[in-house]
Parts: sequence; structure tokens; C-alpha cells
Amino acid sequence: MVRKVVVIGLDSVSPELVFERWREDLPVLRGLMDQGLYGRLESTVPPITIPAWTSMVTSKNPGRLGFYGMRNRIDHSYERMTFANSLMVKEPTVWDLLSRAGKKVVLLGVPQTYPPKPVNGHLVSCFLAPDTNSQYTYPPPLKEEIRSWVGEYLIDVDHFRTEEKDRLLSDLYEMMTKRFEVAKHLLTEKEWDFFMMVEMGTDRIHHGFWKFFDANHVKYVPGTKYENAIHDYYVTADRKVGELLSLVDDDVLVLIVSDHGAKGMIGGVCVNEWLLQNGYLHLTERPSEVIPFAKAKVDWERTKAWGEGGYYSRIFLNVRGREPRGIIDPSDYERVRDELKEGLEEIRDERGESLGTRVFKPEEVYGETRGIPPDLIVYFGNLSWRSVGSLGLGSILTFENDTGPDDANHDTHGIFIMKGLGVKGRGLREGLRIYDVAPTILRAFGIEEPKDMEGRAI
Repeated sequence: MVRKVVVIGLDSVSPELVFERWREDLPVLRGLMDQGLYGRLESTVPPITIPAWTSMVTSKNPGRLGFYGMRNRIDHSYERMTFANSLMVKEPTVWDLLSRAGKKVVLLGVPQTYPPKPVNGHLVSCFLAPDTNSQYTYPPPLKEEIRSWVGEYLIDVDHFRTEEKDRLLSDLYEMMTKRFEVAKHLLTEKEWDFFMMVEMGTDRIHHGFWKFFDANHVKYVPGTKYENAIHDYYVTADRKVGELLSLVDDDVLVLIVSDHGAKGMIGGVCVNEWLLQNGYLHLTERPSEVIPFAKAKVDWERTKAWGEGGYYSRIFLNVRGREPRGIIDPSDYERVRDELKEGLEEIRDERGESLGTRVFKPEEVYGETRGIPPDLIVYFGNLSWRSVGSLGLGSILTFENDTGPDDANHDTHGIFIMKGLGVKGRGLREGLRIYDVAPTILRAFGIEEPKDMEGRAI
């Protein structure tokens, strides 16, 4: 049993970059790996910031949690969607369980903690907070302490899908510097048994700069001043982690984790264009320009399915008796779903080669589905292509993102590194899952994990 646990989350950090390509350039992470155990951490389906971080800290899959991405359907109407904030989290988090056990907790920037809920300690919420004028801390006076420590704290960077690369880099470094400075104050000035922070810049820099270093990227730009942007950011993050860990005792259990990985993005599949061209989606009026799906004039009396854009796609079926103007008979539901699955998996690239798309039925992935799940979850090109929800492009494939310049998609595995007293064995560990993190933390404190947790203590 340990006295204290520190978890440092590096959103989207890639195991290929940390464990292999840049291992020698990251002395702090390399030292933790050499002295402890590490491995690729299998993420959720889908591998998205929300729900992945919440699955990590609850050891529950997205179906159990009842949300499947950043935005989710409120009901079976066609328009109503809501952001998955902290109020949607009904399952106990690891810090809830620790708080009940009398442990003091400190949380900084963990996704899906806005609006902040009371904890037995201190909480600085995440990028979902609109700005620092909102009540983004618990207890409320903490935000004034943060202002005294770092001035204007950056909850997130604005517009990371941008061609303003110099501005983006400057904002990313400012955000990281201030976040780790706040972390130092919280570690040294607040009482804690469990400390957890998440650095978001590692995710944002992938989306903004991947094409500049990856020679295999379809838009690779060699020899620019941004060629080492991601590498240098990783090196700086490694140094910041080291500075933070220098403030804690050697007997503290340390975990370094990411919620998913990253990979180069080839392009986008215009999912609603495909549905339109294949007779599943009908419009009363074709758009004369590119528009978001929400602005499309859909003929619901003839439409069988529509899709959402994002790093993956969600397909929704228009089912009679479920949707307001549903046309698919419930008895025909599985046939249409299988037909869609087969068709989506057959989409080919501009050379006529298969994209390698994977399509999931939620109930087969999760077992239980709460909330309103999509009818199908689609990884175009196994996440090498994103889903473009807009209409009006006229083609199924595109190499321009409808929400701004973006070079990277998410990948199915993040990182896990653990070092400290009580860690059994060293070196590479296989078969690690994101659901294993919460029971590992509880077991470290000598607290038995709830039986309905899906992971196992590492």
C-alpha cells in the first residue's frame, strides 16, 4: 500500500513516439520506463478525449457511461444534441471513491470535470469551461489563487485548427507553462493523497503540426521551421514532468498515461454525401455551397440514415416509432444496419483501393448501451480518414477538413508508465487497457475496487 499517487496525463501522446522514435530524447519518461513498467494502453471505442478519460477514471465503457463522444443526442429528435460535461457522469470516479475513503484529492485539467463538482480537496476543471470568468474551480476561491500564481490561466488554446502556426505554438507553450506552474503550487501548497493532472497541448499540437514531421503524411511539408515542433514540445513536456516529480517523495507511486494515441490523417470521408449518393439520405433542396448537416433541408419522410462528422463517424437510422418521422420498420432494422455496414466498409480511395474501414455495432462493443447510442460507429480507414459531416462538397472523398486545417487523427492506443514502491516487475507489459487504471490506483491505496469495474489492477 502506498501513501500517495500522482497521475500525469498527456492527452493523445503516441506510444510510437515515446517508446520508440523519441525515447532517447525524453530522459524523464525513459527513466520512469527503465525503473518501472510500461506498455501500450488500449483506449475506448471510440478513442476520443471524451469519453476516454472518463472511462479511465471510472473503469466503465462508454455504453455504461451513456455518452459516445463530445456531443450526444438528448432524445430521438433530429436536432437536439448536448455536450457531455461532468453532469452526465453518473458513475463514481476514482477520486469520488478516494474522497469517500477520506483521501485528499487534487485535480487539474482532467477532461469532463466542468462544471466542477465538490471533491475532498481541490479541482481545476477542463477545456469544457467557457473561460476563466466562469466558475471553473472547486472550491470557488481557488480561481483567484490561480490568478495570483500565473495571471490569466489558459483553459485551452483558441482555434487549434488554424494556419496561424506561430500564434498556435506560442499559445501552446503558454498553456503548458502555466498549467505545470499551477500544478507545482497545488502539489506544494495543498494537502493531497491523490494528484491528477492532464496536459492538453500534446493533443492540440498533433492536429496542428503532424504534416511537418511525418514523411508518410499525404501533405508532408519537408524542411520547414515547424519540422521539429511536435518533437520539441514532447521534449519540453518531458522536462516539465521531471520538474513536477522533483517535488514529490521517492515513495510516491507515479503513473504517466494518455487517453489514446495519434496518427497522420490522410483525408476525410464525406459521410452524408455517401449516404445521399447511395439513397439512404434525401434532401428537399440540394445546397449550393458547403454547409453543416444541421443546416441541410432533409426530407425525413424518405431518409433512412444520416451521419455525424468527427474523428470517427456515428450513423443514426430513422426508425419508425423511434424517430419522429421514422420510415424504417423495426423488423427491417438489422437488415438496413447490416447493409450500411457492408457498404461503408466497401468505400475505396481515389486509386480504387479499400480504405480498410471498420464498422461497429454499439451493443456488440459495449454489451450495455445507456443514453442514446449511435446505430453504427465507423472508423474510416481505421482512423486514417476522418468523417466529414458537411454537405455540398459533391464528392465522397476530400483532402480538406470542414472544421479547419487538421493533420492528425486519434489512434487506438495511448501510453501507460508506472513507477514506484510496490510495482511488480519492470519493462514492457502487454495487454493493458484504459479500464485498468482506476482499479490500479485504488489497489495502490489498499482500497478494494468495486466489482462492477471493468478493468483489473495492474
